[in-house]
Amino acid sequence: MKICNYSEINDDFFKKTEFENISSVNEIIKAVQENGDEAIREYAKKFGDGDIGEFRLTDKEIQSAINNTDKKTIASIEYAINNVREFARAQYNSIKEIEVNINGNILGQKKVAIDSVGCYIPGGNYPLPSSAIMTIVPAKVAGVKRIIAMSPKIKDVTVTAAYLAGADEIYRIGGVQAIAAMAYGCESIEKVNKITGPGNKFVTAAKRQVYGECGIDFPAGPSEVLIIADNNANPEFIAADMLAQCEHDKDARAFLICFSKDFALKVEKQAEEYLKTLPTKDIAKVSFDKSVAIIVNSIDEAVEATNKKAPEHLELCFGDSFDINKFTNYGSMFIGSYSAEVFGDYVSGTNHTLPTNQVAKFSGGLSVFDYFKIQTYQIINEKSLKQTAINASALAFQEGLFAHKLAADIRIKHL
Repeated sequence: MKICNYSEINDDFFKKTEFENISSVNEIIKAVQENGDEAIREYAKKFGDGDIGEFRLTDKEIQSAINNTDKKTIASIEYAINNVREFARAQYNSIKEIEVNINGNILGQKKVAIDSVGCYIPGGNYPLPSSAIMTIVPAKVAGVKRIIAMSPKIKDVTVTAAYLAGADEIYRIGGVQAIAAMAYGCESIEKVNKITGPGNKFVTAAKRQVYGECGIDFPAGPSEVLIIADNNANPEFIAADMLAQCEHDKDARAFLICFSKDFALKVEKQAEEYLKTLPTKDIAKVSFDKSVAIIVNSIDEAVEATNKKAPEHLELCFGDSFDINKFTNYGSMFIGSYSAEVFGDYVSGTNHTLPTNQVAKFSGGLSVFDYFKIQTYQIINEKSLKQTAINASALAFQEGLFAHKLAADIRIKHL
């Protein structure tokens, strides 16, 4: 882990990672568009998924996966589902359908669920049943009619989580070909209106490419955590939380902002101790060695650095009372030493599909709001028509849009 003072940090530290235009991604998408199922099978073999047979899991296969998942794991999955569902319901109910009278006109808004969504569940380095929960449960709460789940080399535990979360269709497809299949459809799969869920750089690039053909949640890069800790924080907690991000993949990053080099060295020493026995050390060590500890002189410097970096996960592990509203750019915040980021990953109830690579400067994380639309309507009656039409006509004239003016004026004549 690199340790440096805040004054030594240059602009490169705060730069976004530019997503490369991966030519192979475009080739795969085009192949799936043109050749459908055949292309999906070919790429599955090419990228190590083997002969995947029928794309969609049968009811018998789903039941077999559930039977093969131990009861303790199922209980944990159900615990997580319940918490995520309750928070999603609270979010959903926070947006009201309204109808108001403004100058005699009736204006309103409705909540309308997206018809169909595709939930991508990574399955590369690790099976991620938690991603099934995070993407499918909010869609179910929003009232999406058709929810499909896709994951490569799908494990029994992921199938179980997807089914219990409420997926209507489960497919054993991954990678760019899965994103293309959901966006454009093929012989075996009907296209969806929106794609959500995390993935590697190829999946992310594919989501960017298909945006417009369907919606996406947001492009996401490697996982990241930024932890602000004072000298009274527990180095064991901090080191564990940093490694929890680092083990995702070799491009993941952990950032520590603290107030003394001695504390940073304590965290580094503890992390190195954990790495001696950590089963995922081959990945975690590479990422941890490239991570950074920044020594600041004040909480204001910590705030400034954090808002510039806009981390995916933000942990606040300091004792002094402080206005947390000064932190404005982050995916999800974890307040206090016991609020480990891992709890948000799995069971606390907030969503773990979060913006990375500074996307948090303009977007929040995945939520129930991603699965429904706010649609407006209006009713212009005869009593309010004249004033409405006169003002609309005047603005249409200023814009030189005379058919617009005509459409307003003709209604006045019929009063």
